[in-house]
Amino acid sequence: MPLDLALRDKILAAVEAGFDEQVAYTQELVRFASTRGQEHTVQDFIFRAMKQRGFTMDRFAMDKEAIAAHPGGAPFSDTHSEAPIVVGIHRPREEKGRSLILQAHVDVVPAGPADQWKHPPFDPVIEGDWMYGRGSADMKAGSAANLFCLDALRRIGMQPAATVYVESVVEEESTGNGALMTHLRGYRAEAALIPEPEYEMLARANAGVLWFQFEVRGIPAHVREMGTGANAIDAAYRVVAALRNLEEQFNLEKAGREHFEDDPHPINLNIGKIEGGDWASSVPCWCRVDCRVGLYPGVTAKETAQRIEDCIREAARGDSFLANNPPKVTFNGFWAEGYVLEPGSEAEAVLARAHEAALGKPLKSFMTAAYLDTRVHALYDKIPALCYGPMGENIHAFDERVSLASVKRITGAMALFVAEWCGLESIEA
Repeated sequence: MPLDLALRDKILAAVEAGFDEQVAYTQELVRFASTRGQEHTVQDFIFRAMKQRGFTMDRFAMDKEAIAAHPGGAPFSDTHSEAPIVVGIHRPREEKGRSLILQAHVDVVPAGPADQWKHPPFDPVIEGDWMYGRGSADMKAGSAANLFCLDALRRIGMQPAATVYVESVVEEESTGNGALMTHLRGYRAEAALIPEPEYEMLARANAGVLWFQFEVRGIPAHVREMGTGANAIDAAYRVVAALRNLEEQFNLEKAGREHFEDDPHPINLNIGKIEGGDWASSVPCWCRVDCRVGLYPGVTAKETAQRIEDCIREAARGDSFLANNPPKVTFNGFWAEGYVLEPGSEAEAVLARAHEAALGKPLKSFMTAAYLDTRVHALYDKIPALCYGPMGENIHAFDERVSLASVKRITGAMALFVAEWCGLESIEA
């Protein structure tokens, strides 16, 4: 049942009353340089914050064997995070409403050269409406909102009348195994909400993601005798050219795919990292290239991986050197399918009402070609998986920042959503 106007206004006022504290908490999160494998301390911080709020706490490690056995599990590598997953559990006095998962990731991508940032990347400076810092938008503002939307309800003496799992995960930026681990741990609810920076819109569909690496071995030589060697870096460029042709083919296949066919380039192949050679005056005998490519919903990671392997194999066969020295291909990260959030769920209807009440405009949806942890809940829990969050800029780039006014609006919408979806009961019986 939609919230009455008096309760709605009371909840939004409670969000406003706690917003300074929410901003300060978000700044604390941003100060943790929680790049891949370095998330232990921020997870400890969040564990304590939830425990202080009275949540029942669960902290657990990744189960490598269980993840490997799951079709949505990504390969482990030497750089895979060993930080724990943290879940805070709210249980009502009496289960009357619908259960909910609120999830956020705390891992952030590397900051890059600090001298290209306006402010140090892990110093959450506020200028006007913007909070700067790596992870400010993606997605520590969302992590804070998960707690503070519930704090707003407590501020008016209320709490959800249903079980709520607040999940803090890692590995979102590299495998998606953290969110998958919550599924494998057994956490289930009737809907999930993940407040990624989605420009105050609902992600209707997203692309799957595959990470892979290929390595070329060449023949070293002194540059004065360069013709007697084989340049592995030059050969890697030729492989990249073949992969660009495959990328073009992937994009031609958008025809007839709802949510994707109107996008000019929905499937992106990113050459994300290249390293090779040992000496400027030696013909390089090795080159490794790390890549990321998207895939349409309904296309399996296994199918796309096979096409990548076939593409590289065919390119090698047509190359005078690589035909006898084929590149080695390794899948070393994301192995994740995309999903579509079908319209018409009651959860989406509740979010739409909450959004319009908090923001004063109808809820819009869009397709994002990025990976989203909501795929776990959509594909494997088979529940409404809502990815919806604040305005951010320069995500994965220099001077990442999040709009504080937008964070406040989204937190208000989230509090209203929880109130209607889960129902409310008084904190004191």
